[in-house]
Amino acid sequence: MTAPQARATEELLIVGAGGFARETAQAVRDTAAADRERGRAPRWRLAGHLDDDPALHGLDVDGVPVLGGSELLHQRRYQAARVVVCVGSPRDYAVRARVVRRLALAESRYATVVHPTAAVSASSVLGPGSVLLAHCVLTAAVRVGAHVAVMPHVVLTHDDTVGDFSTLASGVRLGGGVRLGRGAYVGAGALVRENTTVGAWSLTGMGSTVLADVPPGEVWAGSPARRLREAGGPELDELRADGEETGRGPGTGIRPETRRGPETRMGSTVG
Repeated sequence: MTAPQARATEELLIVGAGGFARETAQAVRDTAAADRERGRAPRWRLAGHLDDDPALHGLDVDGVPVLGGSELLHQRRYQAARVVVCVGSPRDYAVRARVVRRLALAESRYATVVHPTAAVSASSVLGPGSVLLAHCVLTAAVRVGAHVAVMPHVVLTHDDTVGDFSTLASGVRLGGGVRLGRGAYVGAGALVRENTTVGAWSLTGMGSTVLADVPPGEVWAGSPARRLREAGGPELDELRADGEETGRGPGTGIRPETRRGPETRMGSTVG
């Protein structure tokens, strides 16, 4: 029997230097420590943060340097580096999509970062550029799209589908068969009933209990959750752009699989 080939350590850059980026950096460090404990080479070597705020350039954030702006990704020095884009907040949760579009990198450049304490079933699939933080659970046949942010202690159950650029804040629980549209933001501690659809570029407030479908581009909150208002301008712009791209109107934002880049099926090497 041929011995397995040693895995090479790859350089990783994190776009952003705020809270989500710092949490991802910690996940990368924890993953490296877990790899060393198992006697194997670390999956990543964290080179640093890239942030377009010049005031941060040259600073250290939790011991990780801010090397400069995101334009460095196109320089020869970093052409082989893998990337995760870790930006966004409830005030502008469309920003991750805008940054990825502006960077115009090949999907193969994007890493998938999974904290070593996350429990992800072998039947689940993760898209490129997504991040799963500590103690997440994906139970069975969960599909997570590209550039998705899954915060600590999130539980995704059987047959959930999470669209590209979505954000699930800490402690979110999705029942089985939930469909989360492209770019949707689900606030901390929210509960979503099984077989419910949460529309593209919608926002569900923290602590909400979602018992009915949430239309695209709306803000819902409460227990049970109900409509408060339209989403913000950047999110509605993304919703309109999605409708133009698909040629069928905004819909749910859950589209057929058309991504060019690799997905990660758990049970294989995360990358």
